[in-house]
Amino acid sequence: MDPANQSAQISSSQGFGERQNAAKENKQSVKDLIYWRDPKKSGVVFGLSMLLLLSLAAFSVISVVSYLLLALLCVTITFRIYKSVVQAVQKSSEGHPFKTLIEKDVSIPPETFRKHVDTSLTYINRALKQMSRLFLVEDIIDSLKLAVFMWLFTYIGAVFNGITILILADILLFAVPPIYEKNKAQIDQYIDLARTQINNTMAKLQEKLPGSVRRIKAE
Repeated sequence: MDPANQSAQISSSQGFGERQNAAKENKQSVKDLIYWRDPKKSGVVFGLSMLLLLSLAAFSVISVVSYLLLALLCVTITFRIYKSVVQAVQKSSEGHPFKTLIEKDVSIPPETFRKHVDTSLTYINRALKQMSRLFLVEDIIDSLKLAVFMWLFTYIGAVFNGITILILADILLFAVPPIYEKNKAQIDQYIDLARTQINNTMAKLQEKLPGSVRRIKAE
């Protein structure tokens, strides 16, 4: 084998392995957050996300972003003036209070950027493939499930706006996993019963469908 091709294959395999590892690390980080493995970290993330969503419910996106940046700017300017006055009174030469942060390299390394782009691309391609499968009716039962789901969402959308749904989703995201973890056996039992009932209903529905549209995977 040509050494150049062999090297390219090795690099491609390494890149694929790195993307898989990055995806696993991201999944684990999200799981740790929503399962409250670190209560302080999860509390901060939940609090900030709720504060942001509630702010967006009361104000426009532009207003929320402007207020956040204005608040940050007020803090940094006030601290800068305070340290300057203290240095003038004490006649010290500590220099700029944010010197270490200014000198810190905040640029994103190309490798890190590419890693996150590749990870995101994996999820995007997976979602596109799933959408293609559903909307092109590869499996009519799955497509019907999506149609029913979207039909139910029209009623939800008539009652709640987008921000309200996001607030409820944020609460459920941080509330349901720990409850499920504590009551896993009982909840799994009810889920199995519901799944069995749904599968039986779908099987009966499939039997009533015409032969040309039965649950057959497209080749």
